[in-house]
Amino acid sequence: MTALERDDGTQTSHSLEQWLGALTFADLTADQVTARLVDEVARWGESRGWRVYRRAPSVFPLPPPLRGNSVVDVACARPDAQPIVVEVDRLERRRTVDKLLAEAAAGRLAILVRWGSGPFTPPPLPVHLVIREAVRQRGHWHTVVELPAPEHSGAVEHSGAVAPEPEELPWEET
Repeated sequence: MTALERDDGTQTSHSLEQWLGALTFADLTADQVTARLVDEVARWGESRGWRVYRRAPSVFPLPPPLRGNSVVDVACARPDAQPIVVEVDRLERRRTVDKLLAEAAAGRLAILVRWGSGPFTPPPLPVHLVIREAVRQRGHWHTVVELPAPEHSGAVEHSGAVAPEPEELPWEET
């Protein structure tokens, strides 16, 4: 049995979370963020040599009065392990979780990628949760990036030295 065959989804979802953690974006609408994340999920699957399908047919039926089955954002066929289905969503939707539970019951590894500012309620197992935090500013979404504060001239040194007092600029009347 290969490592992929023994994976209960934890390793795979962790791999996807690391991949998405490297993604940064700024000034995007909610629809643009979702599309960017779906693109990245597809790239992640392709980078592993898996067949990737966007908007793949789901086993979950459409709600009435619609007929047929729903679709999943991304599906990956792996040669040595169960297929993967991924849904990307900013909101907490019961229907999305139900769809992923149906996919898991059909033998697929189900992953929910939630993005936004949280809180993020974990879905019931066997659905795995991957989180990509983002913040909304002035109507657009940005990734949350932990960067060290920049060094500025005249800043307080770590040795405890104090920065010089600021000088007042001369005032010139015109």
